[in-house]
Amino acid sequence: MPHTKRRRLVTTALAVSLGATLAACGSGDGAGAESGPVSLTYWTWTPGMDKVVDLWNRGPGKKDRISVTVKKQASGDTLVTKILTAHKAKKAPDLVQAEYQALPTLVSNDALADISKEAGGVEDKFAEGVWQQTTLGTDAVYAVPQDIGPMMFYYREDLFKEYGLKVPTTWKQFADTARLLKKKAPDKDLTTFSANDSGLFAGLAQQAGAKWWTTSGDKWKVGIDDAATRKVAGFWGGLVKEGVIDNQPMYTPSWNKALNTGKQIAWVSAVWAPGTLTTAAPDTKGKWAMAPLPQWSADQDVTGSWGGSSTAVTTDSAHQEAAAKFAAWLNTDHDALNALAKEGGIYPASTSAQLSGAFSHPPAYFDNQPDFYTRAAGIAKTTAPSAWGPNVNVAYTSFKDAFGAAAKNKSDFAAALREMQDDTVADMEKQGFEVAP
Repeated sequence: MPHTKRRRLVTTALAVSLGATLAACGSGDGAGAESGPVSLTYWTWTPGMDKVVDLWNRGPGKKDRISVTVKKQASGDTLVTKILTAHKAKKAPDLVQAEYQALPTLVSNDALADISKEAGGVEDKFAEGVWQQTTLGTDAVYAVPQDIGPMMFYYREDLFKEYGLKVPTTWKQFADTARLLKKKAPDKDLTTFSANDSGLFAGLAQQAGAKWWTTSGDKWKVGIDDAATRKVAGFWGGLVKEGVIDNQPMYTPSWNKALNTGKQIAWVSAVWAPGTLTTAAPDTKGKWAMAPLPQWSADQDVTGSWGGSSTAVTTDSAHQEAAAKFAAWLNTDHDALNALAKEGGIYPASTSAQLSGAFSHPPAYFDNQPDFYTRAAGIAKTTAPSAWGPNVNVAYTSFKDAFGAAAKNKSDFAAALREMQDDTVADMEKQGFEVAP
């Protein structure tokens, strides 16, 4: 099939719409009938996955004579490239760990199998917005959700009290809080706008209702420069230009020091933040608290997602049914999820696992907030569906370049957003995708 024609044909199957209605799919029992002897290979970057898989090999896998071997890999674009390279030679592994935003790229290259018949029955184990990311708005199921990163607001509880600040529940209150802090303590910042992690900006746009990739007929429509994202860009660009928040990137020694010394007293992050804070700001353990993300209007209750991955079955696998059975077990079984939390440090996509086992008690860093995971589970349920496309990597790279320069120079974020839009569209057209104006 000609390259351009194939790109056109996969467009409809890849449409990811915020309003997508999920169809009931699968056999209803979440498990296929295939039994061994079968040997499967799983590419993953999650720490300790071999120990988790060992539970399968000694239990359900042994019963069904389906064994799984873990092959550790790098994450991100490196793994996506490796999967696609292996697929071209028809030598991809049976199973792969894939970030949600990578799924459209893998599906558009015919690398992932539809496992709706084998794994569709586990849909009710996940929040709708999470499950939708693995269906891409269709009746097909291309992966089983593994971990998620619902976004939250973290703040220094002691310093908020010291400076008489209230926890913001709206973004307007957030801006007012940043201004008030700067007035009371000119040497401090509420937080920073960072251009070195595209996922943060994507999650904020998602919360605002952005639809970065959708379809129009048989064409893709790129909406990175849409009204919702312009609102987010304008909000943060305005705060940077005003000088009431910092403009330095995250994860640097300077950023770590700012958090550890109280120069920055808040962080818009995700459920995995305690692990980062443990390393970045060890001296402030027990002084932070977590709250829901501020909303664009007082009657809203929605959050974005920053990070997260799934378990997918490749089209190269000779045992897709058995592989799907394992993927469903890995991400829904109580013991497997507890082991994933303990060994891999993940926050499970499965809603039932978010309040049990490893999540019955708060993270050690937040031992001052006993209801940490109870609140986290409630926030996770409000995760907005995402809208990923086939070249997220290009959009993310463009964000880092354009917004990195804009943040450093305190220049126009709207221009940076247009550059991100133009770069993404140009790349899609270069690849052979048809893009609507």
